[in-house]
This record gives sequence, structure tokens and C-alpha cells, in this order.
Amino acid sequence: MPWLLLVIAGLLEICWALGMKQSDGFSRLWPTLFTWITMLISFWLLALAMKSLPASTAYAVWTGIGVAGVAVAGAWWAGEGLGPGRWLCIAMIAAGSLGLKLLE
Repeated sequence: MPWLLLVIAGLLEICWALGMKQSDGFSRLWPTLFTWITMLISFWLLALAMKSLPASTAYAVWTGIGVAGVAVAGAWWAGEGLGPGRWLCIAMIAAGSLGLKLLE
């Protein structure tokens, strides 16, 4: 169960990061509310997951999901581009998160 909470928290991290971009510096009401609500839920789920998982692993996986997800979503949704170098970096993030899990 803690891993499911952690994955959902990571997916919500992607949502709040993209919402923050859409909020235009928190100057637009609905994207700002979306950002804050998803951020709070994401942090809450991360905290629940950390009750059972090592902090170093949980935090690395949470940020890894967020970083990789925002990079892919930014390329797909915002047209920010995702060349071979960026794919390599995403793969390294995933490998690092997996490594932390396997070496717990």
C-alpha cells in the first residue's frame, strides 16, 4: 500500500507542477487552486508512504516521478521538446530511483 500511495503522490506532483505553470505566477485563480490542492494531497500521500518506506527511497522516487513526468508532459502538452539527451536524463533518473529501491 505505501508504494501505491507514493506513486499517486508522484503523479499528483506532476499535476501540481503543470498547474503551477498554468497559474502564471499564482495570478490565475483556478489553476492556482488546482495547484495548491494537488500539492497538499501529494505531500500528504508522500508523508503517509514515508511511515513505512525509507525517507531516502520515498523522496527519490517521488521526485523522480515528478521530474520525469513533468519533462514528458511538458514536451507532449506544452511543446517544450524532448530530444535524445533529455530521454537519457529521464532514464538516469529512473535508474537512480530503481537503484535506491533495490538497495534498501
